[in-house]
Amino acid sequence: MDANQQELRNPFGMDTACENCPELCDARERVVHGYGDVGAEFLVVGTGPTAAAEANGVPFTGSGSGERVQSIFADLGFVRSAPDAAEPDVQNVFFTSLTRCRHPEREPTDREVDTCEPFLNAEIRMINPQIIVPVGDRPLRELAVEYTTRRPDSFDVDAEHATTIRGRGFELVPMKEPTEMTDAEADAFREHMRESVLNRDYRQTKGRQSR
Repeated sequence: MDANQQELRNPFGMDTACENCPELCDARERVVHGYGDVGAEFLVVGTGPTAAAEANGVPFTGSGSGERVQSIFADLGFVRSAPDAAEPDVQNVFFTSLTRCRHPEREPTDREVDTCEPFLNAEIRMINPQIIVPVGDRPLRELAVEYTTRRPDSFDVDAEHATTIRGRGFELVPMKEPTEMTDAEADAFREHMRESVLNRDYRQTKGRQSR
């Protein structure tokens, strides 16, 4: 599996006709894999595609939560397009999710998250990010299982929002669900990123692999 940075959309060429979860094949509109800079030092992970993201085929796009996340990362200098762009112009950031298919009537099951885990694991290995931003409680807990020494049930995204958690090989900077985040909490995330992450040499987190 090789990166194709001529494409921001699914640059690793992951399976867009995946049938690993038969109950989703008829319910979904499309499979939504990651989007962004394959050399990114920042990886943003949500639970799964929203209806708007599914329509666009790009994680964290569309009205509501997508536009909010795009606006925050635009303010931080990672996105150079308008928040409502269907295919954002990004640099040094990669957007993805735990699951790649959307069921219109329910949240992803634990089995669906487990089945999609190899897609996310492959993106993490190939991108080799310095900072991972889990958006919402479920991505935070799932990432905690694999990449921190703390118990998953010790995490609470409300308490961990806009903080830094040391992981195995990188750091986690959790964000609350965008639709539940107040303006003050969004400002707190921006401030933490600027003052505690971007304003220091976060590359000391681990030895950067050559690309």
